Amino acid sequence: MIFGYARVSTREQNLELQLDALQAAGCRRIFQERVGGARAERPELAKLMDQVREGDVIVIWKLDRLGRSMGHLVGLVSALQEKGVGLKSLNDPIDTTSPQGRLVFNLFASLAEFERDLIRERTQAGLQAARARGRKGGRPKGLSAAALRKAVAAEALYRAGKLTVNEIAQNLHISKATLYTYLRHQGVEIGTVSKPTKTIMVRLWLRVENNNKYVRGKKRAREEIEQFVLRPFAMRKLDPSEYELTIEYESEEELDRIIYRDILGEAASQADQRHCFIESDVREVGTERSW
Repeated sequence: MIFGYARVSTREQNLELQLDALQAAGCRRIFQERVGGARAERPELAKLMDQVREGDVIVIWKLDRLGRSMGHLVGLVSALQEKGVGLKSLNDPIDTTSPQGRLVFNLFASLAEFERDLIRERTQAGLQAARARGRKGGRPKGLSAAALRKAVAAEALYRAGKLTVNEIAQNLHISKATLYTYLRHQGVEIGTVSKPTKTIMVRLWLRVENNNKYVRGKKRAREEIEQFVLRPFAMRKLDPSEYELTIEYESEEELDRIIYRDILGEAASQADQRHCFIESDVREVGTERSW
């Protein structure tokens, strides 16, 4: 069966051009969504990846409609090839159902690997040169000067007790998880500010995957997501991919912002730093409500 996948980044764009081209290419079913290219959460793409079977073909308008990066794209196509699913791009020389198309894509994958090797070699050369001069590599301990200034401001606002933690985070242009990190660094006991009036318990299903088979960062990425993103929400780990979180909020708009920005957005950012991406699902405990 021939499937189509269409994506635009903003609501100002429309899908008509892609949809017309995909229908003309013989697609019997088209998955479509409006989501930014850098975001890891693509529900329709996830549905498509789950539905395709051996012998199916996915048709796209251009490669940038499918992958967030070259690494992500290589990982997706590798997963499709393992399933026996082909990929055709209408505006790129990519057709993995043919030997020539597979050759072109393998060249792309080789170039991506070559670029990573060059970056790795340059990094190692820089570290060796630094060690020769008596400098030590690795992540600096503590906070940077700019982060320390925000940590001091966060402590002062928190101790004043006039703003909620969400209001403090908004004023300092940081996430709630980062605010808690700053407060812990300053030795502040969490819980001295009056809490929001509402509490909700949610179940988070979170999958962390490497962008491609040449990257091995997903274990470290999950550990950092748990430590820096989920722990401030009274994280309780139910199994390797499922968590129970408790979220305090004052309005529905704030709840959406916490889930999409402070939890899912921060988790995607942490994963991206380790060359990984996430797939996620959030549901309220005891109801059918989901995000």
